Amino acid sequence: MDGRSYDALLVLSFGGPESPEEVLPFLENVLRGRNVSRERMLEVAANYTLFGGRSPINDQNRALIAALSQELATHGPALPVYWGNRNWHPLLSGTVRQMAKDQVRRALVFVTSAYSSYSGCRQYREDLQRARGEVGPEAPEFDKLRQFYNHPGFIGPLTEHVREALSQAAPDAHLLFTAHSIPVAMSETSPYLAQLQETARLVGEGLGRVGYRLVFQSRSGPPHQPWLEPDIRDVLRETARAGGSPDVVVAPIGFISDHMEVKYDLDTQARAVAEEAGLRMVRAATVGTHPRFIQMIRELIDERLAGYPLAEGCLEDCCPNPHRPAARPV
Repeated sequence: MDGRSYDALLVLSFGGPESPEEVLPFLENVLRGRNVSRERMLEVAANYTLFGGRSPINDQNRALIAALSQELATHGPALPVYWGNRNWHPLLSGTVRQMAKDQVRRALVFVTSAYSSYSGCRQYREDLQRARGEVGPEAPEFDKLRQFYNHPGFIGPLTEHVREALSQAAPDAHLLFTAHSIPVAMSETSPYLAQLQETARLVGEGLGRVGYRLVFQSRSGPPHQPWLEPDIRDVLRETARAGGSPDVVVAPIGFISDHMEVKYDLDTQARAVAEEAGLRMVRAATVGTHPRFIQMIRELIDERLAGYPLAEGCLEDCCPNPHRPAARPV
């Protein structure tokens, strides 16, 4: 036991707009400090019009928090659940300020990212440090729960959803596991790629299948900057040219819910490429609020209460920004 006790849980996520008027301010938050043209920002903003200017992510986080609150109320520990986002309301700084007003002194943090990279792990910890600095000495202390890319509570629901998708396709269907691409330089300072490969292996093993391919999506960097490849759209075209089954199952193992990177980048962009190439694409569901996944979050909390060491990521020197010295972690 490490002697620590906690009086709250913070769900920390990316955030997204909930009306057309919020899209550009949201994107300005996301892209602040990056060398992205206004033209490119407007192109991305146009994607949101397909969904009424509303990202699915906030509603999905509300559903996750409701399910998790019920799980904790039923099985314990009875922790109040707070919610803060990096890029849009409820913004993290406001949530930390409210926690301080509520006299929360020490809280656990569940980040809605299964994998370790600067943007998926360390940057959230820097966000927490910044928010604590804004709130001042009354701000709670935070301990982040570990990455869960290989946890049975994540792997099991993924496997179940991929199996269901495969049942809707031909027996010889191609299987693509997909995740968000990141710059190669960022990948080299984190175990992101190795963790994705392990998740793919575990899901493939659960399916009793060795024939699959790990691909990437949602690249957003300048053309000259190397990002993890291959891109799913290139692989779909390549798959069609190679012949074989006309069916392809796409499983977004890099995400926990069906937000914009799934609804637009896969269900809209990738599906259009598949149809143009003569492929029938079946997309597997993300884990969402699967009961086993919600139970997994409670188990991660129990790990910390029991004082288990952080065996998977979230160590002091994990996932530094490859382009500058990382801020002191929380």
